[in-house]
Amino acid sequence: MNKLIYGPVPSRRLGKSLGVNNIPYKVCSYNCVYCQIGEVPGQTSKIKSFYNTNEIIKAVEEKLTSLPKNEMPDYLSLVPDGEPTLEKNLDTLIDRLKQFSIPIAVISNASMLTESSVFNPLLKANYVSLKIDSVTESIWKTINRPHIDLDFNEILDSITRFAKLYKNYLVTETMFIKDYNDSEQEIASIAKFIKGLNVKVAYLAVPTRPGACKNIEPANEATLTKAYGIFTENGIKSEFLTGYEGNEFSSTGNFENDIMSITAVHPMREDAVLALLNSCNTTEKELKSLLETGNLKVAHFGGHNFYSRRFNKFKE
Repeated sequence: MNKLIYGPVPSRRLGKSLGVNNIPYKVCSYNCVYCQIGEVPGQTSKIKSFYNTNEIIKAVEEKLTSLPKNEMPDYLSLVPDGEPTLEKNLDTLIDRLKQFSIPIAVISNASMLTESSVFNPLLKANYVSLKIDSVTESIWKTINRPHIDLDFNEILDSITRFAKLYKNYLVTETMFIKDYNDSEQEIASIAKFIKGLNVKVAYLAVPTRPGACKNIEPANEATLTKAYGIFTENGIKSEFLTGYEGNEFSSTGNFENDIMSITAVHPMREDAVLALLNSCNTTEKELKSLLETGNLKVAHFGGHNFYSRRFNKFKE
């Protein structure tokens, strides 16, 4: 297997994605407490060249050539086990990947947007995801454990400037951690900041595997439902990103399949759940069963009950 690429792999966000490993394993500007690959010994904020661009392009070309037409990826994705924007030749890499006429996605922690050598190349990408776990400096330092040379306010300013100039598909991702960034005040502050970015989608995530720090726990379903409510009240289209990569909702007539699919993406208000029961010609007994087994959770927000899919427990 070529270490420079992987996939194509299924992704709810990107469809079929061919991953491009342009950064060595665990080389990152953050050392997030929830990072599923563990501690980051190679933490750095220095942009440099890691792999030969010609070799990356050759690996992508060989993989694409070997794929049947029905397995061609929807995106070429720069999403290594590290921070992809630490690559010095990012601009050249994105330009050369365009020769394949497949949209390019970059999943970034946003920390290096302060550098023009990152900011300008990302404007060329078709899809950019930026991490925003907190807009409070002390919480940012606690959760993301950034490299000492990074400046919090400069990063937020760069995100705002980038959002104003970027013309393609911009999303954000916020990882909610119990007792870290899950207070209503912090959620509201994050939502207020993201509202100003005019993103296509704000993804609300929780860790689904043990992180770098052993005392990390995901925020619970009630908290994520509250976050969804606060984000949507701010006019932000929001979706859950909780480790489940099932199909987006389309009614099948099977109540359990339908509600589990929908609530993996966003919570359902009780009246919508009852309407779904009716459309599937079933009774509240089936809903009660899903609640009793714990497959569904109910939370109260804004005067309504909301149903959400149970988060997976950590997987080793």
